[in-house]
Amino acid sequence: MYDLLAGLSVIEASSFIASPSAGLYCAQMGMEVIRVDQIGGGPDFHRWPVTQGGDSLYWENLNRAKKSVALDLRQPQGRELLQALIRKTGQLITNFPAEGFLSHARLAAERPDLVTVRVMGWPDGSPALDYTVNNAVGYPMLTGTGPEPVNHVLPAWDLLAGAHAAFCLLALIHRRTASGMGGEARLPLSDLAIGTVSNLGGIAEVLYAGENRPRLGNAVYGLFGRDFVTADGVRTMIVVVTPQQWTNLIEALDLAEAVAQVETAREVSFATDDGLRFTHRDALFPLFERALAARSHADLASVLDARGVVHSQYRTMLDAARDDRLVANNPIFSQSDNPSGFAYPAAGSFATFPEGERMPARPAPRNGQHSEEVLADRLGLSSGEISRLIDAGVVGTTSGDA
Repeated sequence: MYDLLAGLSVIEASSFIASPSAGLYCAQMGMEVIRVDQIGGGPDFHRWPVTQGGDSLYWENLNRAKKSVALDLRQPQGRELLQALIRKTGQLITNFPAEGFLSHARLAAERPDLVTVRVMGWPDGSPALDYTVNNAVGYPMLTGTGPEPVNHVLPAWDLLAGAHAAFCLLALIHRRTASGMGGEARLPLSDLAIGTVSNLGGIAEVLYAGENRPRLGNAVYGLFGRDFVTADGVRTMIVVVTPQQWTNLIEALDLAEAVAQVETAREVSFATDDGLRFTHRDALFPLFERALAARSHADLASVLDARGVVHSQYRTMLDAARDDRLVANNPIFSQSDNPSGFAYPAAGSFATFPEGERMPARPAPRNGQHSEEVLADRLGLSSGEISRLIDAGVVGTTSGDA
């Protein structure tokens, strides 16, 4: 947590990963993020992983440091209250449909300088998920060895969309500060995915070649990089990205002479061309497989670390969670009181500002925890008015649900 965005507020009406992660990143930089959900929680409120008590550890971590307002959005009065909060605050992050009661045009009719960031599936409003968009742009057909596609478990497009949405929000606020102009940014997952493919040269590559890139298993495309197994059965990834790393690697494994023989036989030099190392991997990989299979992992790690060669053994997520360097001694993590009641290290801002004070991670709210506070402060409703809304089932307050 940092206070770089202190003084700014945003209403978040969202669910699942992309839109909530945008709000999370803003909250971790000090912005007041008011998440508005259906009373009892939205569709992601109990998403796995969950505790034995049914508390979502997923929701608990994507919504840290936010405030929670619970409204019955099925009732007209609940929707009107959300609209009023958005107009009063002036900023909105959402993945609600572009047309409907949270359309930017409808909200901006009474607040022309409103800024809205809307995460979408496809530009035409059709629904999409990270996992379907990933299939649409071709990555599952590049991973593994085939013929079946291989889905990855990381929701990369959702997470990239969340970061880009937070960036778009600040860009719109900056423009409004300079010109007074509001506006909406629409961020379809499909555009984000195919645009990223383009930025990485993927579209140009396949159109230039007229064919798809071959599937490489665990080999790194265009570089010398792959997983190898040591004498004690430890699988480790080694990747070379600079000429010096290449020199250091072959010296560390005493392979200079063997590699030179390959260079002579094939009339190439691997010293400065990572593309050639990739192209001739059929000859190089067996040399490294034998050399690495003769060393223990501890010995290998010591030698490679001393020479600045990038490597990492494959581990489970539980191994990573118990790694002092990654978690226990990492300043991005701290303890907080969690709605689930389970104590564990919680991540704050990924960025570190050496000149700024890093504050501890803050817990996620309970559903409706801040309903009364926000409605009173933002909309000026009296305690009597709020009580009547609660009695009518329009407003929800903190319950036992996390």
